[in-house]
Amino acid sequence: MERKSTLPQIPPPTFGNLITILSIDGGGIRGIIPATILEFLESQLQELDGEDARLADYFDVIAGTSTGGLVTTMLTAPDQNNRPLFAAKDITPFYLENSPKIFPQERGCGSMTKLLKSLTGPKYNGKYLHRLLREKLGSTRLHQTLTSVVIPTFDIKKLEPTIFSSYEVNTDPTMDAQLSDICIATSAAPTYLPAYYFTNEDAKGRVREFNLIDGGAAANDPALVAISEVTKQVFKENPDFFPIKPMDYGRFLVISLGTGTSKREKKYSAKKAAKWGVMGWLYNDGSTPLVDVFNQASSDMVDFHIGVVFQALQSEQNYLRIQDDTLTGAVSSVDISTQENLNNLVKVGEELLNKPVSRVNLETGLIEPVRNGVTNAVALKRFAKLLSEERKLQDEGTLSYWDEDEETDTVGDTSSCCLSLAEHKSNTVTLLLAEENRSNSAAA
Repeated sequence: MERKSTLPQIPPPTFGNLITILSIDGGGIRGIIPATILEFLESQLQELDGEDARLADYFDVIAGTSTGGLVTTMLTAPDQNNRPLFAAKDITPFYLENSPKIFPQERGCGSMTKLLKSLTGPKYNGKYLHRLLREKLGSTRLHQTLTSVVIPTFDIKKLEPTIFSSYEVNTDPTMDAQLSDICIATSAAPTYLPAYYFTNEDAKGRVREFNLIDGGAAANDPALVAISEVTKQVFKENPDFFPIKPMDYGRFLVISLGTGTSKREKKYSAKKAAKWGVMGWLYNDGSTPLVDVFNQASSDMVDFHIGVVFQALQSEQNYLRIQDDTLTGAVSSVDISTQENLNNLVKVGEELLNKPVSRVNLETGLIEPVRNGVTNAVALKRFAKLLSEERKLQDEGTLSYWDEDEETDTVGDTSSCCLSLAEHKSNTVTLLLAEENRSNSAAA
């Protein structure tokens, strides 16, 4: 018998015990890899809470860069019933159907033809992607997402990151752009898709212009940006986060999904690169070394920093990074959209679920499988339980707050309500974390 649920929009973290964050890297068509992981996670939540459960019901913040920004928007943009526009299971089919039209493959073109084309403009014109996003997202704006989102871009006129954050809309209404514009901007990867210019006007007639490219130029892994956005709100004493203490990483629950890398392939070397000029760095055997290097460096530094901080504060069980660094050949490309390659990316995602959880080794700085660790699938099942319990805790907190409000006929005190609930209700989440720690200690 199928279970059904009617989960409302996620309550603020102040009614719960944890701040839950989902982060999705950039990577073009390799977005299929995290899409496959997300489908599995959402299915686990549905087993716990009913078939209507959606990821946006459980995460306080969903962050995404480039292709990850598209996935973020698909998971959080509302449909006509104020539910997520896409279920997680619908994202991979979306990629399979539309990737060949976003990145059309030119048959019979040699490497020289492709090189000459890259000298005169972006590899793809982006027209189909722009039209598709406007069609799917319409006039929906940033403030309308079903949970808070964080989507990085980079402004090439100002030479600084522009972060589209749900938290900034109230203080700067000119940032309340249409989601279609934000998605087009964060996906505008240099050399692949054209930079994107648009303006946005707020209710007072103030106009802001944007000259944006792919968010990967600033943060290909947006997990740290998401944590920073939350931390800023804590410092600003945003009541949604009271009484969570700044830098209390034990109160964060973070899932960060990569789109795969070709590190093990070692396709570049100093001897080879020493001979490159501008063109060599921008185009080499079908790849774009400069873009690859910057994106990978950005992602690795974020993972290393978060991994070290969580381990140093003995909260490593609250951070799950899922990444495959063994990609080779076509699957490591961001734009080879043949049906065969797209299907292979689905397989990569499915196989990644069965690989062991990896973590930063504090002594070597390398990402290594956790000793006697579980698979990514098992870890995601554990996180699904934590997310489900946290959502129940938040719902109970909301109900308790409003019941108290009705009894007193005054505006309730959310902070005292939250403290009371944290004292009496957070044990479930704490026990689950403790149980996991005991299991790992026993295994070691």
